[in-house]
Amino acid sequence: MEHLEIERKFLVGSDVYREQAISKTRIVQGFLNTDPKRTVRVRIKNEKGFLTVKGESNSSGTTRFEWETRIEPIEATNLIDLCEGFILEKIRYEIPFEGHTFEVDEFLGENRGLVIAEVELEHEDEVFKKPDWLGDEVTGKVEYYNSQLTIKPYNQWNR
Repeated sequence: MEHLEIERKFLVGSDVYREQAISKTRIVQGFLNTDPKRTVRVRIKNEKGFLTVKGESNSSGTTRFEWETRIEPIEATNLIDLCEGFILEKIRYEIPFEGHTFEVDEFLGENRGLVIAEVELEHEDEVFKKPDWLGDEVTGKVEYYNSQLTIKPYNQWNR
């Protein structure tokens, strides 16, 4: 599947989203390539494998090309063994809110303590309501990209 991904990212200010979630999924993923011009991700989600290629983000950090295809779980497991840096593990919650679905990722392992919410939009200027538990916006801040969290995980940041 190929399309332009338009999303905004935010830190999360409280865990109230857990009560509002309609799903909770464990995700394991790694990156075969972390170059911001073309990241190549391998993911296992709900025991299903995925291979994703993402292009470079635009200047605002909201939009980029994305192509994804399903692969066999064993292929995903074998490819994860070839990935660069740290392997990401996270729990993803899906929360419907005012016509949009927010995905909240609670990172585990080397990135424990980091919680990020994303919302996909139809266009960059789309107006949307923000739940009270959303914190500061981090859209376009490269250090929050999943690919970069495999290189310099959250627990290595000077905070």
